[in-house]
Amino acid sequence: MNIIFNIDTWQEIYHSLRNNKLRTFLTMIGVGWGMFLFVALLGAAKGMENGFDKVFSGFATNSIFLWAQNTTIPYDGFPKGRKMDLHLSDMEMLTKKIPQIDYISPQNARGNFGTPGESFSRNGKKATYTLTGDYPIGNKISQKKLIYGRYINDADVSANKNVIVIGEEIYKNFFDAKKNENPLGKSVNVKGIFFNVIGVFRVKKGGGMENDQSAFIPLSTFTKMYNDGDKVGFFAIVSKPDADLNTVEEGVKTTLKKKYNVSPEDTNAFGSFNLGKEFKKLTGFLTGMQLLTIVVGTLTILAGIIAISNILLITVKERTKEIGIRRALGAKPAEVRNQILLESVVITLASGLLGFVLGIFLLMILNLLTKDQDTFPFYNPTVNYGEVFGAMAVMVILGLIIGMIPAQRAVRIRPIEALRSE
Repeated sequence: MNIIFNIDTWQEIYHSLRNNKLRTFLTMIGVGWGMFLFVALLGAAKGMENGFDKVFSGFATNSIFLWAQNTTIPYDGFPKGRKMDLHLSDMEMLTKKIPQIDYISPQNARGNFGTPGESFSRNGKKATYTLTGDYPIGNKISQKKLIYGRYINDADVSANKNVIVIGEEIYKNFFDAKKNENPLGKSVNVKGIFFNVIGVFRVKKGGGMENDQSAFIPLSTFTKMYNDGDKVGFFAIVSKPDADLNTVEEGVKTTLKKKYNVSPEDTNAFGSFNLGKEFKKLTGFLTGMQLLTIVVGTLTILAGIIAISNILLITVKERTKEIGIRRALGAKPAEVRNQILLESVVITLASGLLGFVLGIFLLMILNLLTKDQDTFPFYNPTVNYGEVFGAMAVMVILGLIIGMIPAQRAVRIRPIEALRSE
């Protein structure tokens, strides 16, 4: 411990490093680059994770979207090519027969899935937007950020009310957004029918599953407008947290096939998109990225530390005469060993701190460049300082262990042989 507080020791380390500036600098690059990679890649992986969390914020990731298509296999006297439909009555049947389902949200839309949008107008202005008939529970699956008013409620649905929740782009087109005109209670004409605006929602940059050029009305009002009866365009099915989403998906399709006399082998009659399955792939990819970051950074740091050991071996050989003189003047083997080890720790720690600072600086630049963008899921790249300082602690310990090799070589130098060396 005394050697750490001995000013002579630090002066010797300083002169040793100063006399070999280029070699010391090149050695430090190895460890510094490893720490830089570790911090930069770990932060980038976290940035991507934050970006995808932002995209799926407010959205039920344990959900399945199901819609009806055409059969491709003749079955039970029915020909192939039969057009299938989903009905509101299917919701109760599915929730009873598949207990893993938490809830189902039915929707009909114009302007999605290749269908043309609907004509909106107000005060002489006209535009085409997506119109969706929804239930209140639909807002639980994809939560909208309301800047005015509220979302559709049960009373709106049961009374077939002509009320509408519009996206911010529709609001800006039909109302004076610059003067913050309050649209609530005012009307918008949709397909020749006047709807009272009860809410306006905003889609976050880089997030959300809707766009702000869409509007929502009660599903009961929608089906009445288009004479759809109890037909539904698609179901958003949310499973219970502990349920296997793939099993729920297969169970739903099997149950519907039995009800509508569809061949069990027909994979086309009902289409689906398993968001939970895709989300799991995504989280697996992000976890793999983080593991790869740790492996690459650790191996690079280790390579740099081994380089430090090699440099110190050369340094010990060059300082053979100096070490011999110190031994002849009474320096103990432990003092020589500790100085070499301390030199190893100093180089390792300084390199790691340099790489850490440069890595943090890069992440700050990336954060500034990507803060306001919404084209790529990347947001707020940060690092867990516990992980970084843990890696630095391991790095110092490895530096000590690797430094033992040149330190032991220095201790084995005999004073007489060292004084004879040139």
